[in-house]
Amino acid sequence: MRRMVNSYASPDDAEIAIAAARAGADVVRAMYGQRLTRIDKGAGDFATAADVKAEEAILGVLRAARSDDAVLGEEGGQRGAAEAARQWLVDPLCGTLNYAVGNMLVAVNVALRDGPAAVADPFSGEVFFTDGETARVRHDGADTRLAPTPATRLVDVNLDPPFPSAPGFRAVDLLARPGFAARFRPRVVSTTLALAWVAAGKRAAYVTDGGDLSGSVHFAAGIALCRAAGCVVTGIDGAPVGRSGRGLVVAADGETHQLLMSMIRDRGEEHRG
Repeated sequence: MRRMVNSYASPDDAEIAIAAARAGADVVRAMYGQRLTRIDKGAGDFATAADVKAEEAILGVLRAARSDDAVLGEEGGQRGAAEAARQWLVDPLCGTLNYAVGNMLVAVNVALRDGPAAVADPFSGEVFFTDGETARVRHDGADTRLAPTPATRLVDVNLDPPFPSAPGFRAVDLLARPGFAARFRPRVVSTTLALAWVAAGKRAAYVTDGGDLSGSVHFAAGIALCRAAGCVVTGIDGAPVGRSGRGLVVAADGETHQLLMSMIRDRGEEHRG
């Protein structure tokens, strides 16, 4: 399902998103492997100096190009009016725990709300992006259109707490279902880079619990990318992602989405029974 678009978006917003995501990715890559001070956020969550500096680099690009736009950043919070017609959603380092222990599975997410977006992989050099209509990956100066496919049979499942839909839905229960093991192979990368991989055909699907993720700095860029690529995007309840939806089920095609939803619904019916 393709959905777009912010009526205030401009043709060059996609290039701005790419430049901002790359600026953040440059910082993340340069600081990799350093001993970084952890900034406690509570409930086991934390940021590092790399998160903060990457967000500053992203903000520098956005301020230079779109000084009047509002920005909601993972580390710096709201800048400008929250109800602004143009608001950028920024997650400067998605996968902080991975990064802090020397794992390169991370992403840098930049999205104009309901508009163009970019997801940068600091270590592969790939930038996955959408202008709101099409989805591409830029690598070594070349742009290639993304083509989702379920061929890998790999499904990423977010197992990080909290689990707001438990006990009716728990991601770990999905992995234990015989039907899941017969059709798919689970992966847990603990970063929304996995959403870009669904759009690119590197994953068949992605599943996470949660509330409304449409305006989340963590998920907005990946959702926009997957929609533009032609993936099937809903909540875990099958509702459209938004205020009425819960969590996220993104699949490369309708058949994969239907299979996952049937397993999720069966689990819910078992629990109610």
